Amino acid sequence: MILYIDYNAAYEYGDRVSLSPHVIRVFPRRDMFVRMIDLHFDCSGGADIQFRRDLFDNETAYCFFPAATHSFEVTFQATLELKPRNALHFLLDSHGMNIPPDYSDAELVQLQTYLAGASSVTLPEPLAPTEARPTVETLMAMVRWMNEHITYERRDEGPPLPPEQLLVQRKGTCRDYTALLLDALRQNGVASRLVSGYLWKGQTSNERVADDDLHAWVEAYLPGAGWIGLDPTNGTFCDHHAIATAAGLTPDDIAPVSGTYYGMQQIPSRLSVRLSIQPEA
Repeated sequence: MILYIDYNAAYEYGDRVSLSPHVIRVFPRRDMFVRMIDLHFDCSGGADIQFRRDLFDNETAYCFFPAATHSFEVTFQATLELKPRNALHFLLDSHGMNIPPDYSDAELVQLQTYLAGASSVTLPEPLAPTEARPTVETLMAMVRWMNEHITYERRDEGPPLPPEQLLVQRKGTCRDYTALLLDALRQNGVASRLVSGYLWKGQTSNERVADDDLHAWVEAYLPGAGWIGLDPTNGTFCDHHAIATAAGLTPDDIAPVSGTYYGMQQIPSRLSVRLSIQPEA
């Protein structure tokens, strides 16, 4: 199938500002199921654009602004060819059949960073750590519980809610769901990372995602299967409808656009985002 993506982020400021280098992470991760046919990227404001791969091997654009400006825009259009992907088409190694996985020494060398940083918040079942449990069934129970017990809401600004706050108020945006699942997985000894990208909803599905913004989910490392996407907002494993653009340890690592302005005081600003994802007619 052919998919067309059109993304635009427009920043406007109440006065002329100097801008730090901005990092843009909107480029789909290409693999055996995602092929780039065509793309166009631009950043206005006279920006010098340098394409790089970051610490997590995400494809990024670094935009350097030579002069102060009142505004700038990021535009990205792409045509992709997608192949259907069964989210559960994998076989686990024997040491990955249960949670927590019994990671090998070689795996632990690479995964320590993705296992660290779990909180001490008390989690409800089935998120809470317990005795060894079957891997796939446990992960499915986790994402389904979050989908069924937490109400989706849109919140355009601000960092993810702390897991303990989300568990109390039981409503949040996709970045709140992912922060809670990331913490739960690490408490259960599962190496995991944050992911952002495009979620193509198709013609009849009713996924929870803002229509004009990118989505967020989690990837867990399972021995034998590798990095497997989990979407707690929608209560599913990720298939070809989830197209990743960035993976990392923190929300800043996966932000579509990150950067700051310089000034002696706070300046009013406005951000307008437009995203269209359409299949070929």
